[in-house]
This record gives sequence, structure tokens and C-alpha cells, in this order.
Amino acid sequence: MGEEIETTAEAVEGEALDNALPRRHDVHADPDVPPTGDLADEVISKPIAQKSPAEWAYERLIIYIQNFEEQLDNEHEIAMGFAGGEAGILRIEGMGFFDPDIVTFYGSDESGTKTQLIQHVSQLSVLLRALPKEIPAKAPKRIGFRLAADLETV
Repeated sequence: MGEEIETTAEAVEGEALDNALPRRHDVHADPDVPPTGDLADEVISKPIAQKSPAEWAYERLIIYIQNFEEQLDNEHEIAMGFAGGEAGILRIEGMGFFDPDIVTFYGSDESGTKTQLIQHVSQLSVLLRALPKEIPAKAPKRIGFRLAADLETV
């Protein structure tokens, strides 16, 4: 009989346990914000040989965010809108992924309420927006640069 074909999930499950555990990774605009969630120490493991859909989406979103921020003046910061719903706007203060298929955005909504969006990569649809800075006298927060600099450590 012929050989059985493994799915990607089956191939990953077949790897050594320390390489098959999902990873979680976050970066925030505020350098004093630690990785989010109690699971970080338990779930972060050595990198899997191939990137997950979540990590691929995360890295490409960083490119879009950096490009968008390069076009902003000093009076505006990046935010995102939620496509397909009435959830409003999220001022992006952090972003992360949780292998194999979750991308997470951290920030605050238009009223300043702490907000987190957890999204499956198959549902990912992001609208980037420019919002006036929260405190006009301060320099704008630029998350794209921090995200890109962090890619080398992932």
C-alpha cells in the first residue's frame, strides 16, 4: 500500500514535544509592559521549524503597520477599526500571536477603555486608521518600530 499523507497538524504533533507546543508572543508600545497573560511562561517554547499561520500574519501586519505609521504626522497615532461589526476603533498599543492560528491586538477604545481583540487568522480583517494623539504635547507612540525590532528575537 502507498504511504499515508500527513496534514500539517499531524506533522507538528509528530515532532518532539518541546518543539510542538504552541508559542505566544506579544509586543507593546510601552516598553515596561511585560508579555500579556499568565500562560506565557508555560506555553512559549523553542520555535517550530516552520512558521504558523499566526506568526506569518503577525509579521505581515508589522510591515503594514510600519508603512502606515511612516505616513503619519506627529499629531496622529495608529488605530484599527473592526471590520464587519460595530465594536468601534482600537488604538493599537500592542500586538501578538498565539500559535498556531490566533493574532491578538491590545489597546484602548475611543472612550479610553482597555481593549483586547483576539482573532483567528482566517477571520483577520484589519482597517488601519489615524487618530489624534491622546496627549497633544507628547510625542506620538509608534508601535511599528518596536514590533519590527522585536522580530529578530522571535
